[in-house]
Amino acid sequence: MNKEIVKELHNYANEVCNRYSRTDREGNYNKELFKISEIIPTSDHTATVIMQKNTGKLAAFLFYYINRGASKGWKYFIPTDSHITGFRAFEYYKMNVERYNYKHNF
Repeated sequence: MNKEIVKELHNYANEVCNRYSRTDREGNYNKELFKISEIIPTSDHTATVIMQKNTGKLAAFLFYYINRGASKGWKYFIPTDSHITGFRAFEYYKMNVERYNYKHNF
């Protein structure tokens, strides 16, 4: 991960942490406060951000970086088990697309 992208990730993760810690945030029924426990780079353009709630529980956020266009920058969401199952399946289809496309490079 390049240094500039790492700095952007750090800043954005802190912004998200502060946003989730707002006690008046919709859905924050227990008035939970969040703090970043760890930022784990998982590729050049993805990271897992672990946040600890003041209740002692942890939350795992998936951060991903978009390179260009109007959406450029870091985005995030909290994947469910169903999302993760879908990602595992996506890997298979992505590999098949790359295998198919290879011959079109010549």
